Amino acid sequence: MDMTGEERITAPRDTVWAALNNPDILRQCIPGCESLEWVSPTELTAKVKLKIGPVSASFSGDVTLSNINAPESYTISGEGKGGIAGFAKGGADVVLKEDGNETILHYEAKAQVGGKIAQLGSRLVDSSAKKLAQQFFSDFTAAINGQASA
Repeated sequence: MDMTGEERITAPRDTVWAALNNPDILRQCIPGCESLEWVSPTELTAKVKLKIGPVSASFSGDVTLSNINAPESYTISGEGKGGIAGFAKGGADVVLKEDGNETILHYEAKAQVGGKIAQLGSRLVDSSAKKLAQQFFSDFTAAINGQASA
């Protein structure tokens, strides 16, 4: 599964970069995120509970940041195991471009799923992934805007 997209965020690039590296903000914005903690300057552990079609699963996994070019870009990759429901792994290249007092966040993501989730069919998995991405960016933008006005 491949996804690309762009989001315009009404905040300076430094603010967006800081939020992308703040586990408290990310925990609020990642759909179903139960925990997200730094284990090193470039690694996090996460627990996420999701429902995709008829399958509910709790995923535990690791997230790694690489190709870090602060405050402009990085690559985020991860792998999560959901027991009998299966696994998910993938990554995304994230680029932040300044546009006046706003930031354009561009991402290119690739993901693979296996197990029961993969048996649901690519159309359902793809549409669920797109909805989760839209929810993340909506919540992320709201969190940044709330933080900026606070």
